[in-house]
Amino acid sequence: MDISKIIFLVINVLGGVAVLGSYAIGLMQHPGKGLELWGGVPKLVQKINLITMPLAAIGYLFFAYFILFHLDAKKLAFGNSYGFELINVIFIGILLPSAIWMPLTFLWLDRPNPLTWWGVRIVLFVVGLASLALLAALLGSNIREPAWSYWLAVAGAAAFFIQTGIMDAFIWAAWFPQK
Repeated sequence: MDISKIIFLVINVLGGVAVLGSYAIGLMQHPGKGLELWGGVPKLVQKINLITMPLAAIGYLFFAYFILFHLDAKKLAFGNSYGFELINVIFIGILLPSAIWMPLTFLWLDRPNPLTWWGVRIVLFVVGLASLALLAALLGSNIREPAWSYWLAVAGAAAFFIQTGIMDAFIWAAWFPQK
């Protein structure tokens, strides 16, 4: 396996553990406060989120599968200068801030201040921007075979962007309380 793909796997394993671990630790350290993470988000929007979140998670599996099993790291190109390393940078941009979101949000709920509020907003914006970059990278990729896997990856990246770039970075943040 190419070293770039090994790095991709390491980023995903460590990043995935960091994200899920931060969620688990956050909820364990704040028992009964999980619903406070919704802030002032209306019930209808919460219900929409309960549809888009699983679609984004499934989408992550689709694009990770395509990247891992169908992109040839040595032949991948985006434009004239970027290769598989761009994918790894994008995934760091998705996973690292995602691991910071819940602890930062609980910090805001426990001890609100403008710096923490902006930290939460920036973290969500970075994840949304990285997910948009992933979608653009897939659409600009020179490798699109097998077509079924490629288009599932594109659809998955689109669902992931809708969740992270729209639902989280803008809609959730707009209704989350600024104490």
